[in-house]
Amino acid sequence: MTSDRERRLAWFAWIAVCLIWGTTYLGIRVTLETMPPLLMSGIRWTAAGTLLWGYLAIRGQRLPPRSQWGSLALLGFLLLVLGNGGVAWAERWVPSGLTAVIVASSPFWMAGVEALRHDGEPFTRRVALGLIVGFGGIVLLVWPELANGGAHGAGFLAGVVALQIACLGWTLGSSYSRRHARGDNVFSTTAGQMIAGGVMMLVAATVRGEWSALAFSTRSAAALLYLTTVGAIGGFVAYTYALRHLPVSLVSLYAYINPIIAVALGVLLLGEAFDGRTAVAAVLVLAGVAIVQARARGGTAGQPARTVAPRTTRMQKRAV
Repeated sequence: MTSDRERRLAWFAWIAVCLIWGTTYLGIRVTLETMPPLLMSGIRWTAAGTLLWGYLAIRGQRLPPRSQWGSLALLGFLLLVLGNGGVAWAERWVPSGLTAVIVASSPFWMAGVEALRHDGEPFTRRVALGLIVGFGGIVLLVWPELANGGAHGAGFLAGVVALQIACLGWTLGSSYSRRHARGDNVFSTTAGQMIAGGVMMLVAATVRGEWSALAFSTRSAAALLYLTTVGAIGGFVAYTYALRHLPVSLVSLYAYINPIIAVALGVLLLGEAFDGRTAVAAVLVLAGVAIVQARARGGTAGQPARTVAPRTTRMQKRAV
């Protein structure tokens, strides 16, 4: 039973999740000022996994046995290479605030994937309505760029496509994790996934020749440090603690707060545009997510897919 002290700490943890994961989109955007996307992501997650592994080693815990590294590599690829790597790739063209709004559509992919599984949630009229409303908002976001065309329009569209691939990667990874990794130690498996995904992105960045383009400024280095420590490790620990002591339906509300924080920071600190059309589109996306999630308050499929933690994937949602 949760004590009053644990509940208070859980509320602080939930607020931390809202703030931390709402700021990571800004952090990614800043790092991209001097760093290539795959190389930045590879450094971030490899370092975060190594730090977490070191902490576990001090506490006498070890990484998962060799027999589990195949599944950890798969999860690292789906959740981090496709999921986080896709977000970093997209933010070269898509403003950080809009990126957060589009990533909030992850429950749409979760609903579709679950509907295709024999043991998943059925595809209902409510889900169909949510998909129509939500994707209507995404179309409203991208339509002017499609209509105008040109190099910038093509880049923006490529970024939106990359974000949908990222959402799909998080969804597939979350679905697999929930069904196949429930009994694993949540921190050690997370460290393994971070290291596996980070190494894969470092390899991909090396193949693409990104090392020659790597540079650091004071602000990009600070952003990378923030993403590695506070964003990756701090956000995950806070999220895990909140899930253990607060209702899942309450914790899941962070998915609606993250885009608001990301949009506000993008406008205030980076001068990103946010007009009336964008605001309406964002409302449509979040309304669609709310409709899809309404039928899954007590369970799994419709909830956003973010965490890389096998035990906490009962309310799926990504992190950035």
